Amino acid sequence: MIDPATLPENPGCYLYADTGGTIIYVGKAKNLKKRVSSYFTKKDHDPKTRSLVEHIASVDVMVTNTETEAFLLENTLIKKHQPKYNIDLKDAKRYAWIKLTSEEFPRLVIARQTTGDGTFFGPFVSAAERDHVLNVVKKAFHLRTCKKIPKRPCLRRHMQSCSAPCTGTLSPQEYDENVKKATLLLKGKSSELLDRLRQEMAERSRAEDYERALELRNEIAAIGHLDERQAVERRREYDQDVIACQVTDGRVYLVVFNVERGSLSNKQEFTFDAVEDYFDEFLVQYYSEREPPAELILDHETDPALAGFLSQKKCRHVEVIYPQRGEKKQLLDLALKNLEIAFFRDVLKGAELGTALHLPSPPAVIECFDISHISGTAMVGSMVQFREGKPDKSNYRRFRIKTVEGIDDFASIAEVVKRRYQRLIDEHESFPDLVIVDGGKGQLSSATEALGGLGLDLPIIAIAKREEEIFVPHEVLPLRLDKKSIALRFVEEIRDEAHRFAITYNRLLRRKTVMGENKRSSHPGK
Repeated sequence: MIDPATLPENPGCYLYADTGGTIIYVGKAKNLKKRVSSYFTKKDHDPKTRSLVEHIASVDVMVTNTETEAFLLENTLIKKHQPKYNIDLKDAKRYAWIKLTSEEFPRLVIARQTTGDGTFFGPFVSAAERDHVLNVVKKAFHLRTCKKIPKRPCLRRHMQSCSAPCTGTLSPQEYDENVKKATLLLKGKSSELLDRLRQEMAERSRAEDYERALELRNEIAAIGHLDERQAVERRREYDQDVIACQVTDGRVYLVVFNVERGSLSNKQEFTFDAVEDYFDEFLVQYYSEREPPAELILDHETDPALAGFLSQKKCRHVEVIYPQRGEKKQLLDLALKNLEIAFFRDVLKGAELGTALHLPSPPAVIECFDISHISGTAMVGSMVQFREGKPDKSNYRRFRIKTVEGIDDFASIAEVVKRRYQRLIDEHESFPDLVIVDGGKGQLSSATEALGGLGLDLPIIAIAKREEEIFVPHEVLPLRLDKKSIALRFVEEIRDEAHRFAITYNRLLRRKTVMGENKRSSHPGK
């Protein structure tokens, strides 16, 4: 079951996969938690979205620093996975760039590809933003726009928006000064021009020329976007891998970002026992099976000989970097943020639940019981176990009710709880950190008495379906948790899984009963 409550509220991309692990949809979001939640709470989806939701088995997220980066990452991921439920973008072009040509008197033009001669700036996710920037730069520095230099000046010369190298009065060196200024602006070094535009906007406002003031405001906003660092898609002529890891309770949790020519293209997750020199050993094993990139960005020091090993395998120099600041450090921090979300999201659920229930420590192992029957027939019980926030299906148990006649959920809960923990006592096994029963005060009281009869005093709660109220022993009033809280969503997730498991067993028994009756009726003489 997908629990959007555990997702971060950062911008980024979400990837939906089916039961086979195939990516079926990639989306972007300003707030991942809200966007993913909307798929499962909204009721009026269109037919295609309803079909998508029915096939979602799991969700993965990749966090970015800004919404702009999420746009760019989404584009890369869709091209990589070609998900079934995304629009077919096989023939779509990438986001536009601005190109400064390599002519004697360079021009600024729009480019869809970053190949060939010239200098490229971008990419831009908004056509309006790109056009504003292009117009501002052309007007500010009077760069030519004509494909071929005409023999005589055009209208732009008379409007003083072009320096008109066609007149022959401007040397390439003089024109190049304006080109250098435009280049600085396109690289994001825009403070001087912004000051000038803000001053003009204020003057236009005082003169009540609001239309031009609005245009200037849009131009200022467009130039301001040039300062935004786009850490996901950055122009590079080489590949990079970014590796972040964390050691917790003797386990290593590690994430690898694969960056191809400046575009984040893949995320891989690994976990293994922490041993001596675990980081170097991982790198050797990982790159023994694949070609290393030209640049390796790490957050842990490695053996100096490792770079030589990687360079020999790639047959050219591999640079190993441990950034402390700047763009590469930001990319490393982004990898670490994704690591925390990927591996510790489930641990967070237990921590939140422990706090909400005032337990001495977060419950690592939780067991939940449910009873299922049809009008008192095929009465069965189920128990599911969650370990570190995830279902541990190897420890699921199902029970046929043996000592209860008719419909008596209270007695049935008491029976399965007693049978479960009597067996753990007999086999000298450890007990869970928290017990949950599906029901209200009556079910809680029956389960608590069963535990007391075994001499056990385990933390136990019950959850009632109608109002999703939490009942605890020795308290008259229920505990009401915030309906959007991670703690309540976690209890609901566990309860729903126990209910599903109980119903599955109930249906199995009823099928066997029907098959047995059919078999007897087909052989009446036996």
